[in-house]
Amino acid sequence: MRIANVAPPERAKAARPKRQSVDDDARGSGELAESLQHAGRGGAEDTFPKLLRMHARVRGDRPAFRHKDRGIWQTWTWAEVYDNVRAIALGLRKLGVAEGDKVAIVGANRPLLYWTLCAAQMLRATPVPVYADAVADELAYVLENADVKVAAAQDQEQVDKLLSIADRLPTLEHIVYDEDRGLRDYTQTNISALDDMIEASSKALASEASLRETLDALIDAGRADDASIMLYTSGTTGRSKGVVLAAGRSVQAARDTVAFDGLTDRDEQLAYLPLAWVGDHYLNYAQALVAGSCIACPENADTVAQDLREIGPSFYFAPPRVFEAQLTRIMIRMEDAGALKRKMFDHFIDVARKWGEKILNGERVPLLARAHYALGEFLVYGPLKNVLGYSNIRAAYTAGEAIGGDLFSFYRSLGLNLKQLYGQTEAFLYVTAHANGAVRSDTVGPPAPNVDIRIADDGEVQFKSPGQFVSYYKEPEKTAETLTPDGYVKTGDAGFFDADGQLRILDRAKDVGKLKDGTIFAPKYIENKLKFFPNIKEAVAFGDARDFVTVMLNIELTAVGNWAERNNISYASYQELAGHPKVYELIAKHVDETNAALAREPRMAGAQIARFLILPKELDADDGELTRTQKVRRGFIAERYAPLVQGLYDGSKQADISTEVTFEDGRKGVISGRVAIVDLARHGGTAAQGAKAA
Repeated sequence: MRIANVAPPERAKAARPKRQSVDDDARGSGELAESLQHAGRGGAEDTFPKLLRMHARVRGDRPAFRHKDRGIWQTWTWAEVYDNVRAIALGLRKLGVAEGDKVAIVGANRPLLYWTLCAAQMLRATPVPVYADAVADELAYVLENADVKVAAAQDQEQVDKLLSIADRLPTLEHIVYDEDRGLRDYTQTNISALDDMIEASSKALASEASLRETLDALIDAGRADDASIMLYTSGTTGRSKGVVLAAGRSVQAARDTVAFDGLTDRDEQLAYLPLAWVGDHYLNYAQALVAGSCIACPENADTVAQDLREIGPSFYFAPPRVFEAQLTRIMIRMEDAGALKRKMFDHFIDVARKWGEKILNGERVPLLARAHYALGEFLVYGPLKNVLGYSNIRAAYTAGEAIGGDLFSFYRSLGLNLKQLYGQTEAFLYVTAHANGAVRSDTVGPPAPNVDIRIADDGEVQFKSPGQFVSYYKEPEKTAETLTPDGYVKTGDAGFFDADGQLRILDRAKDVGKLKDGTIFAPKYIENKLKFFPNIKEAVAFGDARDFVTVMLNIELTAVGNWAERNNISYASYQELAGHPKVYELIAKHVDETNAALAREPRMAGAQIARFLILPKELDADDGELTRTQKVRRGFIAERYAPLVQGLYDGSKQADISTEVTFEDGRKGVISGRVAIVDLARHGGTAAQGAKAA
């Protein structure tokens, strides 16, 4: 089955040239300098440096970047960003960076790191972002595999990581850094500050016209088939691969989705997603450089929620995990609220569930119901969205994992235009996306603009897209394995189109199996149903080629801890709380409800969960159990916790486990304990029969 949709300003300023508050700039006022006819819908610019130069000319005084530093929002215009990017480019050129070289970007979302990325593209070099929380071995693998010549690091922590692996990186010649705290006394001659580079280069550009001409010539020389960026896959099933994306393809893909969502230079988004993830590079960097919208960088990971409220973005993306955590916090706060407030909240949430999505979709709704909903907007929905920072959002997306239907509907019922997309690094993100007014929680939407999708005979989803990758770096065999002879990309995911032409993803094709009785086993489908419950943070399902389905669970510490406090249950650690009999009873109810839901689905009724346990530790990327994008590494977990898997299937009432853990400071430790295993009754599609603790 196949469905298709078918002369720059000469400014020279030092780094960080301007401080102004969000309220001080002209955001939302004045005239639009130029429509998207040029920038977003078919302009001649086929590389990101060309787009940056165009914005500096056309809307030079519009805000391009913001960053909160020590509680103060700084703002840079497009003209100022262009000046700083050129200065960094000149500095990198003096360090020997040239066409085809690789420049690593290591750190969190910071304007200087985004600018360094663009500066590398200006030199026709290839930026290689790396996850900020990558441990030394992960960092070494990427930088060695990519043949990185220069690395741009956020701070002392990242510089120290780079220095610790320098002897394993024969091609790394220089390190530049953003935040200078703790680094001014380093004596290595191959380490320098980006601020110093910008200051020196800005002076040189101001005094030497030939340098400006050289950079302009380099921008002009950029071609659509240049390697624009190299992004490494999450490594869910094996070693990460370097995905090479072309400049022209990336720009065209961003143009399509900018037009799809109607983004303009009046839009603003909070860039808090990992720089090394394709979602950040596409949704924040690429779309902003096409539309001319503003990128706001948070102060740090702990201030994202507050920064979101202060910025009030109009475009927003978050993985399901973020929406789950927010709902958990909302419900915890309501549990602690007074009786009158709880009653009002529950009443208007019921109104929202009945009418909210219909109003959002533009469906016909009785006038009285609209008035009732409007009162709820004034008393509950509006204040709640304001607290979350969602008041100004016109378009919001979620992806990465499937989102629970009830969770999805909850946010949409509040008036948040939340949609799903399905994507891959190899597609430069978008494969499908919901269109306004045609949003469903059980699908990921129809093909994105100009994307062609087909379902192979074995059920695998395959696509062609404007932004699809060129190759895997230094891995021609794997490139050939991923691309079909006629140019389609194999996703590795199993799915199908429904009667409305919307795609439904079941699971990774290789993960979809069968129980011994022939029942389809889709582990991710089951896991996502479990994770809808605020008390369940993570789930890992087993069942392929076995007699029945079992799961390992992580509790959500905040939610369950709050519940324990209200129920006078004392505990001293996550391990102690996770093993408490009352917690097992609580989680057993959630698993039983999941089974009841599965029983109502003919294809999944036979895959109800027969047994479960609660892990004594949280799954962690540092322990190899999750990828850096927080995806479960199911095979690795099965090996690490083999005694628990055996206990789930041999009828044991409990099992012993001893496993290594990594602490925040890098030290290793061991957690040992006896884990209880719970049996559950099957549902026949009617009333629940409950659960019994072993």
